[in-house]
Amino acid sequence: MHKPLLQYGWPVQFLGVTGQVLQSRPVITVLPGPVKRGYNPSYQEWTWAENNAAVRHSCDHQVVCPFLWLAEHLEVPQWCAEYCLSIHYQHGGVVCTQVHKQTAVQLALRVADEMDVNIGHEVGYVIPFENCCSSETILRYCTDDMLQREMMSNPFLGSYGVIILDDIHERSIATDVLLGLLKDVLLARPELKLIVNSSPHLISKLSSYYGNVPLIEVKNKHPVEVVYLSGAQKESFESILRLIFEIHHSGEKGDIVVFLACEQDIEKAYEIVCQEGSNLNPDLGELVVVPLYPKEKCALFKPPDETEKRGQVYQRRVVLTASFGESLIWSNTVKFVIDVGVERRKVYNPRIRANSLVMQPISQSQAETRKQILASSSSGKLFCLYSEEFASKDMRPFKPAEMQEANLTSLVLFMKRVDIAGLGHCDFMNRPAPESLMQALEDLDYLAALDNDGNLSEFGIIMSEFPLDPQLSKSILASCEFDCVDEMLTVAAMVTAPSCFSHLPRGAEEAALTCWKTFLHPEGDHFTLINIYKAYQDATLNSTSEHCVEKWCHDYFLNCSALRMADVIRAELLEIIRRIELPYAEPAFGSKENSVNIKKALLSGHFMQIARDVDGSGNYLMLTHKQVAQLHPLSTYSITKKMPEWVLFHKFSISENNYIRITSEISPELFMQLVPQYYFSNLPPSESKEILQQVMDHLSTISAMKKEQKMCEQCPETTEQRCTIQ
Repeated sequence: MHKPLLQYGWPVQFLGVTGQVLQSRPVITVLPGPVKRGYNPSYQEWTWAENNAAVRHSCDHQVVCPFLWLAEHLEVPQWCAEYCLSIHYQHGGVVCTQVHKQTAVQLALRVADEMDVNIGHEVGYVIPFENCCSSETILRYCTDDMLQREMMSNPFLGSYGVIILDDIHERSIATDVLLGLLKDVLLARPELKLIVNSSPHLISKLSSYYGNVPLIEVKNKHPVEVVYLSGAQKESFESILRLIFEIHHSGEKGDIVVFLACEQDIEKAYEIVCQEGSNLNPDLGELVVVPLYPKEKCALFKPPDETEKRGQVYQRRVVLTASFGESLIWSNTVKFVIDVGVERRKVYNPRIRANSLVMQPISQSQAETRKQILASSSSGKLFCLYSEEFASKDMRPFKPAEMQEANLTSLVLFMKRVDIAGLGHCDFMNRPAPESLMQALEDLDYLAALDNDGNLSEFGIIMSEFPLDPQLSKSILASCEFDCVDEMLTVAAMVTAPSCFSHLPRGAEEAALTCWKTFLHPEGDHFTLINIYKAYQDATLNSTSEHCVEKWCHDYFLNCSALRMADVIRAELLEIIRRIELPYAEPAFGSKENSVNIKKALLSGHFMQIARDVDGSGNYLMLTHKQVAQLHPLSTYSITKKMPEWVLFHKFSISENNYIRITSEISPELFMQLVPQYYFSNLPPSESKEILQQVMDHLSTISAMKKEQKMCEQCPETTEQRCTIQ
C-alpha cells in the first residue's frame, strides 16, 4: 500500500518536473491521466506497485500526483488528509469536488470504509439538499456546485488547506467558476494547495490558464482496439442490437457499455434488448440490462459482489447510458464499449429564453474518455458506430463548456453576491457569450434583484440564499407577502426534485392515468403537485414502515425516491425561511383566496413564462417570442380536456414535441397587476400584447374611477370643515 504522506512532506517551495525552481506559491497539479474505473483491491495494489518509483520521483520534486482512477479519487485525498493532520489542520481540511452527486456519495463511503472511520465524522459528503458532515470531518467529497455556494458565506474557503478539483473535463458551470475564482483565492492564501485533475485534451489549455505548473501525465498500459464503422452511418438501433447479440453469441466474457444519444433512446433500447434477450439461448448466460440515467440520482455501475459471482449462471451486463455517464462506470469487468457518436444537447437561446434540444456529434475528447473505460482491459474493444472520417471532420476537438450553452441567470446572481466579498472579477477559461450575460442581467433586473447601480438589492441578496432558480426564489419571497409560503415551498420542492411520476411500462398507461386523476386540481399542475405531496405525507404518517410507503407509491405509479427528495428539499427551504426570519403564514390550501394568492406568488417570479391559446385548440403561443407549443400529455388540462386561454408554465424546450410542462391557468387581469411595466413595454408586438394592453387600459380606467369616487366621498367632509372654521 502507499507510503504515508508524512514521510514525503509538503514543502512551501517546490521543483517542477523539469527540475527548474519555481517561486513559492500554492501547488497546482494538472493530471491528464486516463479516467480509469478499476474497482477491486488487487488492481489497486498493482497500480501502486507499478508506479511506486514514479511516485517517489514526483514527491522528490515536491509534487504529489495520483495515478489512474483509483489513486485519483481515493488515494490522493487520503494523502492530503494525512498532510493536513501532520500540520494539525492549521490551514483546514481537505475537500474534493465531483460533478455528479452519485460519485461524491459513493467515494465518501468507499474512503470511509478504507480508512475504517464512520461516514459523516472524519470523512463525509455534501451534495445538494444533503449534508453528511460534522465538525470532525477532515475529508469531504462534495459536488462542485456545493463548493461554489459555500463561497458565498466563506469566500476564501478558509476551512480548507487542500482543494481537489476532479473531472474538470466535464466543464460544468460550477467547475469553471471554481477554476476562475480560485486563482484569486490562491493569491490571497499562499498556504492553500490546489490539485486539478483532468483528462489529456485539456493539458495545454490548463497549463496556459494557470501558468507554469507541475504536470504529471499517466500513460495507458493496455492499448484499446477501436473498430470504426465502414461506409455511411446506419440506423444506430439496428447496429447496437446486432452488436450486442453478436458479442453475446461469440462467448467472449465481459460486460458491455452502450453510449446512446439521450434518455429517450435509453428507454427505447432497454425495452428492445430486454424483449429480445429473453429469447436467447440460456446456455450463453443471462443478459442483464442496466439503464444508467446520468441526470438522475441512480446507482453507479460497479462490479458484481461476491454473492453474485457465486451464482451458477453466467451474467453479462449491458449498461445503457448517455453523455455524462462516463464518470458513473465503476467496473473493470467492462470489455466492450459501443459508441453511437452523437448526443442530444440542451442549448439555451437567450433571445427566446428557452432551451433547444439539439442532436449533434460528440467531441473527440468525449470519444477518448469513453475509450479510457477499457484502459485496464488487455482485450477491450471499442465499437464506434461512425467512420474515422466522421470522427476527424465532424467531431469538435473539445466538449463545449456548459457556461457557453446554458442559462446564466443563476451564475450572474452568484457572481453579484460574491462581488460583495471582493471576488467579482472572474477569469473564466471560456468566456460566456455577451448576449447570455446581458439576458441574465436583464432578467435579474425584472425580478428586482438589482438596484439602480446594478448591484444586488435586498431582494437579490435574499434570493441568493436559496439554492434554487432565481425565478423560484422570487416566487417564494412573494409568497411571504401573499400569505402562501407553505404552499409555495411545496411547489418549489416538487418542481426542483425529479419528476414524481414513474416511468410507465407498456400497457400500464390507462391504469396510471386512472390513479393520477385522483390528484388532479382544477386550478392547474402546480396545485396538482401540492395534492400529490400532501397525499404522500399522509401515506407516510399512516404507514407503519417504509415498505408501506413504497407500496403506496407503486400502487399510484409515483416515484418514491423523487417524493423523498422533494421532502428533503422542502425541509431545507423551510430552514432557510426560518433562518432569515421571513414571515410564515399558516397553510390554507383549498380556499379560493389561497388559490389566487398562490397564482400571484407564481406570477411574481414567472411572469416571463406566459403563453396564450391562440386558436382554442391547444396551440399556445409564447408571450416573449413566436414559438408555438402544446400542453404536456400528463398536464391536468390535457387529461381533463380543458384548455385554458392563458397559462403560466414552468418548463419549455424546443424539440420534436414542443411541450410546455407544469402549467396553471392565470387571468390576464392578474398578470397585468403583477408584471413589471418596463418588462411589458419591452414585449414584441403581438395580438396577445394588444389584448393585455386593453386589459391594462380597462384596469387603469377602473382605478381612476375608484380614485375619483374616493375623492368625491372626501369632498363633503372637507367643505363642512371649512364652513365650521369660517
